[in-house]
Amino acid sequence: SFPGGRRDPADGDAVATALRETREELGVAVAPSSVWGQLRTLPDRHGMTVAPVVANLGPLEALTLNPNPEEVEEVFTLPLAHLLREENQGYTHFRTASGYGYTLPVFLNGPHKVWGLTAIVTELTLELLLPGRY
Repeated sequence: SFPGGRRDPADGDAVATALRETREELGVAVAPSSVWGQLRTLPDRHGMTVAPVVANLGPLEALTLNPNPEEVEEVFTLPLAHLLREENQGYTHFRTASGYGYTLPVFLNGPHKVWGLTAIVTELTLELLLPGRY
């Protein structure tokens, strides 16, 4: 999943929340000037509203991550080229007890599978950044 969490009273908006959560969870300070914008809000499975924020962190090689072990079990990245390969893309079909069915994207990467809300945000980001290629 991406860094995230509830908005604190001191957070001015969704962007401030995203920047604070990224700092708290990954130890990365992102300047507000690096924020490209916010994607449309999405509901999570608990009925909360998620406001994805997209920012440019610069080259990954230049980042020093210091994940908070109480909140982050593992960190991995996926290159855009990997996400764009059809063999790494798929869909998972779900059915609820009431019979309602839905389909969500999934991205494959060896032992890691990006699914659920994280895959939805990834798909929205790919559609925004690479229209016509994804």
